[in-house]
Amino acid sequence: MTKFNDLPSDDNSYLFDPKILKDINWENATCTFKNNISIANPGDSLVMRPLRDDDFHQDYLELLGQLTKVGKIEEETFFKRFEEMKECCGTYYIIVIEDLKNNRIIGTSSLIIEHKFIHTAGQRGRIEDVVVDNEFRGKQLGKLLVQALVLVAKKLGVYKISLECKIHNIPFYELFGFKKDEQSFMIQRFEEMY
Repeated sequence: MTKFNDLPSDDNSYLFDPKILKDINWENATCTFKNNISIANPGDSLVMRPLRDDDFHQDYLELLGQLTKVGKIEEETFFKRFEEMKECCGTYYIIVIEDLKNNRIIGTSSLIIEHKFIHTAGQRGRIEDVVVDNEFRGKQLGKLLVQALVLVAKKLGVYKISLECKIHNIPFYELFGFKKDEQSFMIQRFEEMY
């Protein structure tokens, strides 16, 4: 059975080098986990890793469908978007939790890095698309996904990290040090294409 430390760093099928997850300092976590849950040990028969180009076949898009509308995406479209994200080296960090028993993705979250001119040409992080499969909720996996991305963002040297969430989720995100800001978040939605 594949273990976290066995993930090859030279495997070109990953969105980003798995070594980034291996090398984060788990001692800097701001929240605690029961049962020794960590990036290296997300649970029985589970592995946390970067998104891979073949995750289309492991129900990745179906999982995202539990969060929001996904639309009809063919394998070719998935692979093309994956390659576009990968070419933006240092911008997209999508992690997944794979259930090795059933060969499917049961959790995911994304860290997007914005490269700026402000803050001495600094980087800003944004966490998005946090979702855990209905069957696996309540097992600390959402907490693990967010904590991992916060630690990755720190390792990458962002000057700030943010996320959008519903009001009832604010206490959950406060566990990781997120605070409500005085700024107002505004949005403009355009008609969906599908």
